[in-house]
This record gives sequence, C-alpha cells and structure tokens, in this order.
Amino acid sequence: MTFDEAFKRLIGHEGGYSTDRRDPGNWTGGRVGVGTLKGTKFGLAANTYPNLDIKNLTLAQAKAIYKKDWWDKLGADGMHSAIVFQLWDFAINAGKSRAIKELQQAVGVPADGIIGPQTLAAVNSHDLNDVILSLTAERLKFYTSLSTFKTHGKGWTNRVADNLKYAAQDN
Repeated sequence: MTFDEAFKRLIGHEGGYSTDRRDPGNWTGGRVGVGTLKGTKFGLAANTYPNLDIKNLTLAQAKAIYKKDWWDKLGADGMHSAIVFQLWDFAINAGKSRAIKELQQAVGVPADGIIGPQTLAAVNSHDLNDVILSLTAERLKFYTSLSTFKTHGKGWTNRVADNLKYAAQDN
C-alpha cells in the first residue's frame, strides 16, 4: 500500500471542519475548555497543531502534514503494509505512542511506544491476520476505556469496522 492509497482511505474517515465544544481535541489545551477552541479539519486537531490555521486548512496541506508528521515518522518500515495502514490510522486517531503500545501488546513485547528491532521481529513472526485482529482488539479495548466513548464511540467503532474490511482486502 502506498501513502496515497492510505490517505484516500483516511480522508474517508475524517470529516470537514468541526468545532464540537465537547471534543477535547478541538481545544488547543487538549481538554474541554482549556486553551482556544480552534477545531478539527481532515482529522488534524487543535490539541496536536495549536498554531495551525485549521479552519482554512486545504486538503493538500493536510496531506502534506500526514505524510511528514505521521506516515514518515511512524517508524513502521519492515512491516506488512496491511499492518502499517491499521497502525497509522490508529495513531492518527489516538496518538503514535498509544497505537504502537497497543501493537506491542498484541504481539507480546514490552510496550514502550517505540518500533525497534524487537517489535519488528515479533510483528513479523506472527501471522498477518493474527496481528491485525489482535491490534484491532486492543484498539477497541482502548476506545471503550475512554470517558468520551459515550459521545464518540459509535464513530470510532464504525471506523474500526471499515478498517477490518480494508484488512480483508490487503492481505
């Protein structure tokens, strides 16, 4: 899978401009009512990009940010592209460190949030489908543990369901 293919899928999950006051990601301080309510657009949020002009962000600008700050920095070289897509999408939705830690838990290595040789070896020693299903299970368990699940859980679980369909196509 290429970055362009992954980005097309991602944008299918990420909406336009939103300033939902209940979403902590829409605030520059990362918590409801903390900082400035700047919103989210194309999945890029004020809590992660407090100095970005989110309201006027173009799709091309968003794509460049996702490539530079997320795809290139994930550190998933050497993994099957089906796993990389699932990990990347989870990282965008919940943070790189969280997504990597859940992958590490799925393959039974210490969860330090860094993809190194031990993580790569463990991922590559497991069956592709087992890794994807275990990572997806960890992702769902994480989402259901969040206090905002009641508000955003339906969207998160629908996103995961769509990604399972992609996983079936990708291996």
